[in-house]
Order: sequence, then structure tokens, then C-alpha cells
Amino acid sequence: MPRSRRRTSWAFRLFLVVLVGLSLWLAWEAVTWPDVGRLARERPASTAFIDDYRARQRALGKPDRVAWTWTPYQAISSDVKRAVLVAEDINFFSHKGFEIAELQNALEDALRDREMPRGASTITQQLVKNLWLSPSRNPWRKAKEAILTWQMERVLHKRRILELYLNVAELGPGVYGVGAASPRYFGKPAAELGPAEAAQLAAGLPNPRAWHPGANSAVYRRRVASIRERMGRAAFLARQI
Repeated sequence: MPRSRRRTSWAFRLFLVVLVGLSLWLAWEAVTWPDVGRLARERPASTAFIDDYRARQRALGKPDRVAWTWTPYQAISSDVKRAVLVAEDINFFSHKGFEIAELQNALEDALRDREMPRGASTITQQLVKNLWLSPSRNPWRKAKEAILTWQMERVLHKRRILELYLNVAELGPGVYGVGAASPRYFGKPAAELGPAEAAQLAAGLPNPRAWHPGANSAVYRRRVASIRERMGRAAFLARQI
């Protein structure tokens, strides 16, 4: 067989292998793609971040138990909702899942408060990551996050998204959701938390394994104070939450 024909044959075989591999990958993604709509009526049985925490604990030979207590939206203090919104996504009720201006706000907050920039992801994006994705930053994971965020904003009400986030966000080592964090740190249910306690929980969201109520960190304390101040300026959120 002439050399040029052999090269063409190998190129065609390689193309077929790539095509089959891509088809199998797309089929797997379709089969395993999260059912976002189910969250409108069901609670998640677990999350990707909880599963990852448990796996790491088992790998270290430690107990993999987590503190996680589901708490309905109405049973969560309005101060907690306001603190989380001003800390993570103050325009949550007005955007469609993505907030370009939030990156600039995060950088401005960091410069003013003399701390590392907070994440610029919206609450919806953070919820998607917590529920279904790994902490990695590869391009496909980011694309998947964007698609799922777009879906979530179209099938779930804003308050349902916020309820889910408040119930799955990590708020300390192995502590997930305000329903578990509130009695752990303050000895009371989430409905009874006031502004100071709410600010302490919200301040730990970017780094919950190091920042949480009782943590000895100057950066964390400055962040708590900053959130308290911003809560006072965000009275308009009372009409939305």
C-alpha cells in the first residue's frame, strides 16, 4: 500500500476512535446529567462537596460523619438570609444567575477591608458547585457550571435557590447548612439567630474550615465586622427575603 494511502487510513481510524470516544462521553454526560427540576419538590440526598469531605475523612482513617440538618426557608432567621446575601451575592434577587459586576464589587470590598478577594460567583453558581461539581477548575467543569446555573435559574424560584444554598453550604469542618451550624455554634435554632450571629456564619463562607464562629483569625473578625456594617445598609433586602 502506498505510504500516502496508509497515512490516510490511519488518520481515518484515529478520527473514528475520537468520534466514538466523544459519542460515549456525551452519552455518559446525558445519562448522568443532574435533574435540576427535582429540586423544586425534593431535598438533595447528599451533595458533591459532602461526598468529597466524607471520602477524604475515610482516606485519613477518620469518621466521615457530617452535621447536616435540613431547615425550611421560613425557619431560617431573616438576619441570616440578609447576612449571606450581603456577603456573597447582594444582587441575587435581580440577576439571572450570573453577575459580571460582582467581580468588581469583590475586588473593591477586598481593597477596602484589606483582605483577600471573596469569590465572585453568584449564590446560584455556588449552589450548583456544592450540589454536583468537583472543586477543580477545568474548562468543562466551568462550562457545566454555567449550563446548570442557567437551568436552575429557569426552573426554580429565587427563594427556593436561597433555601437550598442555606441548607448545603459548608459552615465549618463537616458542618453543612445553617440548621446544623446554629445549634453547633450558638446553641439555638436558625430561626433565633440575630445580626451578630448571622454575620459570623456568613463571614466564614469563603473558607469555612478555617473561618467559623470561635475561630481565632484577624481576617475573619474584620470580615464579620464588614458584613455587619453592610447588613445595616441593606435594609431593602427585607422586601425580597
